[in-house]
Amino acid sequence: MERQSTYTATATIDEHGILTGWSEGAQRLLGYGSPAVVGRPATALLAADVEAARRVVAGRERWNGTVPLRHRDGRLLELGVLAHRRTTTAGGTDWLVVSAVTARPQPPRGEPLEEWTFLQSPFPLAIFDADLQLVRANRRLEHALALPEAAMRGLRLPHIVPGAASEEVERSLRHALESGRPQEVRAALGPRFGSTAALTPLKDAEGQVRAVCLSTQMPAPDSAGGQAPPEERGPHVGSAADQARTAQELGEVTVPRLADVVAVDLLDSPRGPDEDPAPGLGPVVLRRAALRAVPEGEGPAHGAGAGEAIVCPLDSPPAQSLAAGRPLLYDTTDPVVAEWAAVDPGAAWLRASGAHTLLAVPLLAQGGTLGVALFGRRPDRGPFAPEELRLAQEFTARAAVGIRQARPSAGADAATMAPQHGLLPHTLPEQAALEIASRYLPAATRAGVGGDWFDVIPLSGARVALVVGDVVGHGVRASATMGRLRTAVRTLADVDLPADELLTHLDDLVLRLAADEGSADPAAETAGGIGTTCLYAVYDPVSRHCTLARAGHPPPALVAPDGEVRFLDVPAGPPLGLGGLPFEAVETALPEGSLLVLYTDGLLAAREHDIDEALEAMFAALARPADSLDAVCDHVLTALLSHGPDDDVALLVARTRVLHKDRVAAWELRDDPTDVSRARHLVHDQLSAWDLEEAAFPTELMVSELVTNAIRYGRPPIRLRLIHQNATLICEVYDSSGTTPHMRRARIFDEGGRGLLLVAQLAERWGTRHDRVGKTVWAEQSFAAL
Repeated sequence: MERQSTYTATATIDEHGILTGWSEGAQRLLGYGSPAVVGRPATALLAADVEAARRVVAGRERWNGTVPLRHRDGRLLELGVLAHRRTTTAGGTDWLVVSAVTARPQPPRGEPLEEWTFLQSPFPLAIFDADLQLVRANRRLEHALALPEAAMRGLRLPHIVPGAASEEVERSLRHALESGRPQEVRAALGPRFGSTAALTPLKDAEGQVRAVCLSTQMPAPDSAGGQAPPEERGPHVGSAADQARTAQELGEVTVPRLADVVAVDLLDSPRGPDEDPAPGLGPVVLRRAALRAVPEGEGPAHGAGAGEAIVCPLDSPPAQSLAAGRPLLYDTTDPVVAEWAAVDPGAAWLRASGAHTLLAVPLLAQGGTLGVALFGRRPDRGPFAPEELRLAQEFTARAAVGIRQARPSAGADAATMAPQHGLLPHTLPEQAALEIASRYLPAATRAGVGGDWFDVIPLSGARVALVVGDVVGHGVRASATMGRLRTAVRTLADVDLPADELLTHLDDLVLRLAADEGSADPAAETAGGIGTTCLYAVYDPVSRHCTLARAGHPPPALVAPDGEVRFLDVPAGPPLGLGGLPFEAVETALPEGSLLVLYTDGLLAAREHDIDEALEAMFAALARPADSLDAVCDHVLTALLSHGPDDDVALLVARTRVLHKDRVAAWELRDDPTDVSRARHLVHDQLSAWDLEEAAFPTELMVSELVTNAIRYGRPPIRLRLIHQNATLICEVYDSSGTTPHMRRARIFDEGGRGLLLVAQLAERWGTRHDRVGKTVWAEQSFAAL
């Protein structure tokens, strides 16, 4: 293999989006010297929609795709990059971004038999050249790393899989290259690799070493993290086997007759004729049911495999076709398609196939929308003719009928599914305390939809509440009760009730609902939701403390940053509706980066084996390394559900973040009116240190009023705290009195009574939070409102 001019550009970006590192290769690529870019926002180099870019990487541990960047001379460069989220030595996170720049042509392929042997080897294989840069990767390696060869070509191993193991293997690669002798190194590159890597020097006819081949065995099938490639997996969670077969048959019928590559993506739940299949509240979530290409195509080796979740932006072809309810035809050079294919891993098959024409056809049956079929054609075939468009619609319609019939209770559950989905949160609220992913799977039985629900509720003081509940029974009654309880929890959380008191009030509500429904219908089963379970947790990113209470609900699981998995010891408490029995809350400190896993009992009950086996499977799935929280959810569901669940399943996974000391300031104040002036000066100095001088005047006014009230009407100790969280500033004043302040309208000649009115006018939100002893009056401002 001929040596060519090649180099790697690298950059590091901190969690706030600021460039902290800039290599010589990056300077060579974009023309900026390190002093010109380090310390500046990385988005200053981006020649694209910044918000779209942030949405693409949100919640991910790794991303690869094409990024448009501006050269120093004004040129636009489309670069393929690979980005990894890393944990820094200081305990924070940053991104390592790498891009291989090479003039080296793709290495020539060997004889067909040799090429088949390399590509179809059951072991991951990679070839690194004399510069230790990857030039070839086989399909098993692509599956193990979930990266196409094109994304890795030209990169060194530590850039592909950052970590100590990669650096150790690279040192052995260099030794094999220089010595010409095979090497064996004990180092696992990841959960889908064996513990030993074999390094074989590749020599030319004269005996000169030209490259090194890395090979490693796959882990045992039952080892943690072992997973077969997509084409070797069974039916995915929540999708019946006959649905998958119907989707695959659509690909078999239409490839290569109508297209060179076909992808079939289904909605987890069908949308009725009156429901928008592509609602405007966020991206459309689909699940890959089938992916098929002509034999020589590379489509199935790239992107999401069968059963994996696909998140489609609203302007992507799948979402547009679903929203329009009709077929849409695209040229892949269309900016809408090009941008989607460049940034969305779910569209990797489109890039790999080289298709120049894309046809998106919604799967419609009995007035409902089931998903979308995507047909791609390569440049050597002409565009779709009118007759071919008609055939594509006909084949898709037939497949939709088969998929509809395969869905359990397809026609009967529409009436109950609609209110259930309407009551569950469509999007999770913005907050900085937790990184969150969720899943909801309806029961795959004819009993009808159940009453499982989950919620994420931002609270005062930068805290966040997590809720998971399970109403007994199925059908419209269970959905209606669930809606009432979810609304009640949000109302009680809004007044900052402690976790155990909140469950006590919820218990009273269930008793009242039972009494009302029982008097109206004495024969009603589980009237009002008696026997309902609930878990309520509140996480504080400042103290890292989490307070939890549960009412007959399964205990939450905790995954420590070191990978240890255990249950949190939260007293069970009685189910809701029994009345007269206490609930107990516990508080525990969670290290930054911990995973808190909340779920309903349908997750464990769905496994065909006993509860111990189900728990063991769940713990093993949680212990597996994952690139993102979405992957964690998929690991858990795949391990525990081999078919559609018999009961609804709700799953909520949250990774803890910490609001560090440089974002929190607290002071103890004297019970003396003269200390009000000192409080104002302390606030002014702190806001100056945070570069928030524009917020100083309104904040000083609020602090003056709140501290004056605490001194005049409260009891010591008195504490003042400021919290700077993203674009929000929170001001809190604590005193040990339990008296709640009330805003009133002051009369003309009253000397007081206007303080809280002033606070309410200046703050975006304000309120009172009662502790076990004392209270905290808080006021929150948004920078956009200043």
